[in-house]
Amino acid sequence: MPKLRFKPAHNPYTEPSMEIFSYHEGLKKWVEVGNSGIFRPEMLQPMGLPEDVTVIAWGLSLERPTMILYGISNIRELFGHKVDLEKVKRNPICRLTF
Repeated sequence: MPKLRFKPAHNPYTEPSMEIFSYHEGLKKWVEVGNSGIFRPEMLQPMGLPEDVTVIAWGLSLERPTMILYGISNIRELFGHKVDLEKVKRNPICRLTF
C-alpha cells in the first residue's frame, strides 16, 4: 500500500483516535484500512487497571478489502442477519490475491 492517508477520527472508546486510508487504484478512491487510538481511562476501569496505565488500540479494517474482493456494497452483508450463507458456503476460504 504505497499511498496512505492518516485522519483524526472520533471513536467512542478511544481518544485521540485515527483512521488510516489507502488509495485503491482499481476503484479510484480512498478506502479505510485501519483504525487506532488510546483507550479512554473509563474503558479500563472495569478491567481493574490502574489509572496511570495507557493502552493503545489498533486494528486493520479487513471488512473493506473483503467487500472489494467479493463485490459487496453493503457492510451489513458481512455481519448479522443479512449474511448470505450460500455465499459463505461457495467461498469457504479467504484467498489473498496479489
